[in-house]
Amino acid sequence: MAEFTPGLVTLFGGSGFIGSQAVRTLAKRGWRVRIAVRNPTLAIEVQPLGDVGQIQFMHCDIGRDEDVARAVRGADAVVNLVGVLAEGGKRSFQAVHVEGSRRIAEAARAAGVERLVQISAIGADANSPSGYGRSKAEAEAAVRAVYPDAVILRPSIVFGAGDSFLNRFAHMAAYGPGLPLIGGGKTRFQPVYVGDVAEAVARAVSLQEAGGRTFELGGPAVYAFEDLMKLVLRETNRSKPLIGLPFGAAKMLATLMKPLGLLGVEPPITGDQVLMLQRDNVVASGAEGLAALGIEPTGLEAIAPSYLWRFRRGGQFAEAPIYAGGAGETA
Repeated sequence: MAEFTPGLVTLFGGSGFIGSQAVRTLAKRGWRVRIAVRNPTLAIEVQPLGDVGQIQFMHCDIGRDEDVARAVRGADAVVNLVGVLAEGGKRSFQAVHVEGSRRIAEAARAAGVERLVQISAIGADANSPSGYGRSKAEAEAAVRAVYPDAVILRPSIVFGAGDSFLNRFAHMAAYGPGLPLIGGGKTRFQPVYVGDVAEAVARAVSLQEAGGRTFELGGPAVYAFEDLMKLVLRETNRSKPLIGLPFGAAKMLATLMKPLGLLGVEPPITGDQVLMLQRDNVVASGAEGLAALGIEPTGLEAIAPSYLWRFRRGGQFAEAPIYAGGAGETA
């Protein structure tokens, strides 16, 4: 496979969960990495992931044309990792996903950037019932209008140390009365390891033949939401009940929690997330995925115990659970 010569890559949102892993992977490939973030002081822990001088930070508000133009100046490649799962204040889906992505694409084109990688999501669909899904689709269209050869990556839910999915429910298992089965727990997911997503980012940046293609990133197995909740209970050695929560009741609960967002506190669930849960989150039949990028997907059971142990009853060295098998179906 033909690869671009490593140069300078700008990562918008490069200090986040996926971004920090992508920084490490790109640095190992020899790229110089510029991380454009709203608060560079919060991204200092990423700096040791490369050699001295290989990783730099700069303040950037993707809502400001001049900030974005400065961030892409001199870059050979740009990766847009910025996204929000819940709206709050000025950080609406439209402002962050659509307008921010369009602004980054236009600035990168004006600066002569050769490769643009857009991180989207499985579920990006102009006809999605959720604002998140619609905005992700609109962002893809806005980017492709400027960069027909942009690479779009659509991960399913991403797991790994520091994730906001398994960790959230493991915390609930440890301290709450039980775990919710929203919509009966039948929604299907194809969790993908953050390290595999980071490798996909690096290959999307580096491989010339990746241009203009969309890759849906999922792990080796598909799980129902109920399967994932049972996995969390096993890994935390908890015997909490699984509480059925119909979609209608979940939407009512989200409405009651909405004022938390106005106070700057991210609510446990939003009405838009309930809408997202009404659709499966798996790689579409016939879609290009990790295999098309030459990546062997990492299984959930191989990684989850390495960080969910901190919620385990009895602590890290408590007897680990034995898998009974059948938790997920091979994709």
